[in-house]
Amino acid sequence: MIMGLESWTLARPEIFLLAVTALLLIWGVVRGESATTFVSLATSAALIVTAVLMFAPYREGTAFGTLFIVDRLTSTMKVLVLVGSAVAILMSRAYFEDVKAWRFEYPLLVALASVGMMLMISANDLMALYVGLELQSLALYVVAAFQRDNVRSTEAGLKYFVLGSVASGMLLFGASLIYGFCGSTAFVQISRALLEGKGGEIGTVIGLVFVVAGLAFKCAAVPFHMWTPDVYEGAPTPVTALFAVAPKVAAISLLVSVLMGPFKPLFDQWQQIVVVAAVLSIAWGAFAAIRQTNIKRLMAYSSINNVGYILLGLASGSEKGIQAVVFYLAIYVVMTLGTFAIILLMKRRGVMVEGVNDLAGLARSQPMMALALLVFMFSLAGVPPLAGFWGKLYVFIAAIEAKLYTAAVIGILSSVVASYYYLRIVKVMYFDEPAEMLDRLPFSVNRAVALASAVVIALFSLAPQPLSLAAAAAAKGLFP
Repeated sequence: MIMGLESWTLARPEIFLLAVTALLLIWGVVRGESATTFVSLATSAALIVTAVLMFAPYREGTAFGTLFIVDRLTSTMKVLVLVGSAVAILMSRAYFEDVKAWRFEYPLLVALASVGMMLMISANDLMALYVGLELQSLALYVVAAFQRDNVRSTEAGLKYFVLGSVASGMLLFGASLIYGFCGSTAFVQISRALLEGKGGEIGTVIGLVFVVAGLAFKCAAVPFHMWTPDVYEGAPTPVTALFAVAPKVAAISLLVSVLMGPFKPLFDQWQQIVVVAAVLSIAWGAFAAIRQTNIKRLMAYSSINNVGYILLGLASGSEKGIQAVVFYLAIYVVMTLGTFAIILLMKRRGVMVEGVNDLAGLARSQPMMALALLVFMFSLAGVPPLAGFWGKLYVFIAAIEAKLYTAAVIGILSSVVASYYYLRIVKVMYFDEPAEMLDRLPFSVNRAVALASAVVIALFSLAPQPLSLAAAAAAKGLFP
């Protein structure tokens, strides 16, 4: 156990980000709304610097009485969260300026949510887990309703708050059961109690079900997905982009750490739960999206579908399965940010539009944007040789090696079904006649994010080794 100065050293990225956020908050209060642009740029820079601090220099260990842990998996997941949050802030400015809601509090709330996500990822105790979860959630409740003069935004924030509170209550109830039967909230002590047969297995399993349910809500897995389409559609589009990447990475990382750490002795019990959640998420995300006409709601169901594939990798319980989870998450973050960057560029006469049919004629008016969106849709559908194909391939290989044949077959068939609504977007862009063309916008951050993401996804097959090796290193720590 590392104590004293060493504990603070291990937590230096979180401490740095908190300190910068506090200073920028003071700056924003003193300077008022004129500080908004500087605060947003500084916050994005701080998030990127924090990501660099994760590996410069790289250290592992536990801190603060084993409440906090740093290893390859936690460090890799934190980098995905920080990069996703930083890009989401940069993508937000044009949108909030157009709706006259660009205020310095927004990037600071995203930074605080990012700190909460980092604490979640590094949690080594049920109480530390809950503190990080609530810090993330409270900030995200506010940003969901940030456009407070908009009824859809405030409704999205309220729905997210109410259902999020229920999920937090379920998680706390599960944690109390686990504490009662295992005698501790520390992951190490829980694992020891289970290995020694002192955990009161039935009671502990019930507690674990409630904890998994609370975390399943955060990553929008069926049957705890009900908030996702409404919140994705109602929240400001940059906030939806944030929700689609950073909190999902944090929740899945925590789920991996909890199930493959202290509760690994109960693998046979929790594997059944995860397999069912994975299959239901894959199937519901594929079929429910078919009739969607709003592209943000369609992306909500797409995210549910993708979570199912990620959970399938976790359900395998193997090193290759966890490697597939990390690998898929990294690709998913790039695909999703690129797609939402294009959604933010969908304007007609200066007004945001969100209908799938509004993309008609995009290939003629803006061929590069249409090509980028085609790349993202084909990648999400799993068309080779794009990056999304390799992510799904890794997951299916891990599932088959774990003898989850039925789940793998359902996943493959559902992937074919999901291809329909991805290809429908391509068909609308390239073959449908538009009633009115979308506006041609000048070069911007969103256009840069879309094009850069498309290049990464399209050319990924030329050099997949760096990500594959990073994912393998992250998974290896769970299998000493």
